[in-house]
Amino acid sequence: MLIEILDKQSQKGDELLASLEEAGEEVGTTSINMHELLYGLKKYSRSDVRLSQLRVVPYAKEDAELSSRLELAAEKRGTAVRRLDSMIAAIAVNGSAKLSTFDARHFEQFTKDGLKLFCPGVASDPLRQGGDAFGPPATSSRQP
Repeated sequence: MLIEILDKQSQKGDELLASLEEAGEEVGTTSINMHELLYGLKKYSRSDVRLSQLRVVPYAKEDAELSSRLELAAEKRGTAVRRLDSMIAAIAVNGSAKLSTFDARHFEQFTKDGLKLFCPGVASDPLRQGGDAFGPPATSSRQP
């Protein structure tokens, strides 16, 4: 999602950002996603000053505990999951945040465990229900 938002030529990103701003949502990211963004930028010798303005929620011990449980639960259900996806899902669940993604199939299995998704273009999109799409609510005790 952030790649689309940061892409100045992406209509999809512009529409997403407009819908987030209209709903009063805060845009942020996890330390894991920030790594992915920075890796891509450095690999292609690019930079984007807007990254420095993003709120970044770190991966903490409680996230490690939850992500290991999420991964094991999915495994017991017979569903293969990417470890980084379970880590990102844990940060969102522990931060009482919605996870915004254009590719929900990577995260749907975690909704059984409390993950809230915001998926643009889906009729049941929970964005309008309040809360943050990318990071913990302002009232969360977690600090970036």
